[in-house]
Amino acid sequence: MNKTLANNDFSDIVFGRKSIRVYDENVKIPHEEMLEMIQEATTAPSSVNLQPWRFVVVESDEAKAKLKPLIRFNTKQNDTSSAMVLIFGDMNCYEYGEEIYDQAVEEGKMPAEVRDEQLAAIIPYYKNFTREQMNDVVKIDSSLAAMQFMLTARSHGYDTNPIGGFEADQLAEAFDLDKERYVPVMILSVGKAVDQGYESVRLASEKITSFK
Repeated sequence: MNKTLANNDFSDIVFGRKSIRVYDENVKIPHEEMLEMIQEATTAPSSVNLQPWRFVVVESDEAKAKLKPLIRFNTKQNDTSSAMVLIFGDMNCYEYGEEIYDQAVEEGKMPAEVRDEQLAAIIPYYKNFTREQMNDVVKIDSSLAAMQFMLTARSHGYDTNPIGGFEADQLAEAFDLDKERYVPVMILSVGKAVDQGYESVRLASEKITSFK
């Protein structure tokens, strides 16, 4: 994140989050800061570092009007948030494999021979995935980035709300993406909350955990 957090700061970011529905409509997030938050979010782990997450930031009135009929019961967030961040998984993420691994070599994080060996194994392996297998991979990885974005936004002083209720079959095309390649994973509203939101309950860890 953008600064070192004391324990109490981290606790507030992780455990102090509430479900926010209404935001301050006057607060806009500068593009530079939004890109910074997304960059920080992409420090999340991904399978063989192929980073399948893709972001569409919906912030203009025109774009929000296009999104509104696709998000069912979450229109308050759309109407009042600084932005709605659409997170997609790229089913062809392996096409970036060479660029990613070349960068690792250039930055001294990987020897060239290791890059060559890994790419020779990874790219054919990914190309042979069934659509269902690839869908699972990109959704798991992109969900990690989504959670990381929520934590990052909180560290920047913003609030978020994850949204899973939307017209998944229409979302990509509505924002000029190939729906066969880009699968919608989640929508995050982000902005400054104007209400306290509400807390929800969680099952006790003893109820959901087993030790073997």
